[in-house]
Formats: sequence, C-alpha cells, structure tokens
Amino acid sequence: MSFTIVEPAPARLNRSELAVPGSNPKLFKKAADSAADVVFLDLEDAVAPDDKAQARKNIIKALNEIDWGSKTLSLRINGLDTHYMYRDVIDVIEQGGERLDLIMIPKAGTAADIYAVDMLVTQAEDAVGRKKRLGFEMIIETALGMANVDEIAKASPRNESLHFGVADYAASTKARTTVIGGPNELYGVLTDPDAQGERLYHWGDMWHYAIARMVVAARAAGLRPIDGPFGDFSDADGFRAQARRAAVLGCEGKWAIHPSQIDLANEENTPSKAEVDKAQRILKAMRQAQKEGKGAVALDGRLIDIASIKQAEVLVKKARQIAKG
Repeated sequence: MSFTIVEPAPARLNRSELAVPGSNPKLFKKAADSAADVVFLDLEDAVAPDDKAQARKNIIKALNEIDWGSKTLSLRINGLDTHYMYRDVIDVIEQGGERLDLIMIPKAGTAADIYAVDMLVTQAEDAVGRKKRLGFEMIIETALGMANVDEIAKASPRNESLHFGVADYAASTKARTTVIGGPNELYGVLTDPDAQGERLYHWGDMWHYAIARMVVAARAAGLRPIDGPFGDFSDADGFRAQARRAAVLGCEGKWAIHPSQIDLANEENTPSKAEVDKAQRILKAMRQAQKEGKGAVALDGRLIDIASIKQAEVLVKKARQIAKG
C-alpha cells in the first residue's frame, strides 16, 4: 500500500441514477417512489432554454414539498459557459431547503471549473446557514474533461463521483456515431483467414478506454465511477450488456434515462448470491490460512492470497451496503 492514503467519498448506493427533467414536474413523485438509488433533477440538456427558469422553480418546489424518502437527490446545473448556472446554484440553495444532497456539474473540463462551482456553493451555503454540505458529481463528457480527468477528480473535497457522458463525449471527439452508448458495427477487428480461408469480424467496445480511464481517475481519488446513459430504452438486453461491461471495469452504477432501466441497472450492479458466497468462502479460507501461518492457500483448484482478500472484501461490503438499503 502506498504511503499516500486516499480518503473515500461518502458511501452511497449508486447502482442506478435516474434522470428527471426539471421541466416535467409530473415525473417528480414517480421518481421519488421509484427504486432508483439516486435521482438527478435536470436543468441542463433535458430542459429547453425557454423553460429553464420555470424548471428551476419546479425543482425548488419539489425539494420542499415532495417526500423523497431516503433517496439521494442530485441537481444537474447548467454549464459554466451559460448564464443559467449561477442562478441554478444560488436559487436552489437559498430556496430549496436542506433536502438536496448533490450537485452534478456537466461538461467538467478543468479543475478550475470545479473550483469555481465550489466557491459559489460554499458562499451560498454559508449565507443561508445550510447544515448539510453538498457533494459534487462531475460528468466527463468532453475531450478536455478526459484529458484533465485526474485533476478534476481531486479538485474539491466535495467530489463524490465521476460520470461518463457518452453522447457529448462522442460529439467532442468527433466519433463516427449518432447513438447514445452501445456498440458500433464499424469498430471491430477482422481475423486472419482460417484453414478454410474464412475470416471472422468481431465487434469491439469503442468506449472501453474512456470508461476505464475514468474509473482509474475516480478510484485514485476515492470517488464512485458511474456509467452514463444508454439511449435505446427499448433494448433491455443492450442496456444489460453495457451495464455489465461498465461494472466489470469498476463502475458502481449506471444512469437510467427511462424508468424501465432502473431495475436493470440495480440488478446488473448488485453482486449475485453466487459471487457473494464465493467471496465469503475466500475470506473464510484466508482466515484459516492466516491462523496456520500461510500467506496463500488453494480454493477450488485456484490460488488465493492477500490480494484475494481485498477483492472478496469489496464484494461482501457492497452486498452489505445494498442489504441496508
């Protein structure tokens, strides 16, 4: 272990994060009653410019009047390059009470962006005497943001999670795709001919590097990495596949842009009973090995050692967190 100790962000269930447009208050109560771990009330992309002021008022009203239960609530503000952002922060903090937990910063490009929002939020909280400090979620959705992802992740003690915004990232990098998430038939490899002269074409994951890069930056800073949207909400199998690959790479959760995706995200980001049982068996075997003075032991024909304990502990801890709800 490095002498540099990374302090983890506050522990929150973040398997599913439901996007809810601030301009559609009819959806607020449904979101509150849903199975989503986190709900983010959106003032940015899902709200037309002419509707932003009213959407902000809708959200303030909802924060004060709706029973959100134990759900984590986030607010996606508008970008720092717009004239809406400062009013999003000030009005919601001054008028929205204590219920809000997080602020989501879109298109985070540099550490200075996070610093700027932190300064504004800190002043607003101090002015109203807010008791609960707001945390930050940052969306990495531009080439600039990905280039500076390490600095962004460490830019504020408020930081809790990094999210991959695939659509804007694709536009920023000028990727040849018009879909939101998912694979692309043009991104693949062709095998050499086999004995019969046949060649196979294997699709690849064009977002693998971006997700993996974000995960490393997030974990190195003690943050939660979260995969972003999957646009085709009629394709449950496609959503599951994308959620699984993100989870395998280290993401804790995935966005749901439609209620039908909530249960899918929760299921794919919950360790299976078989996985948890195996992890518990690993911990039990290693405890016995340590009593016998051994640093490693065989289990089911495979070597397990101290590193195996760390892997198993991650799964068991996650299962306990989910069980507590």
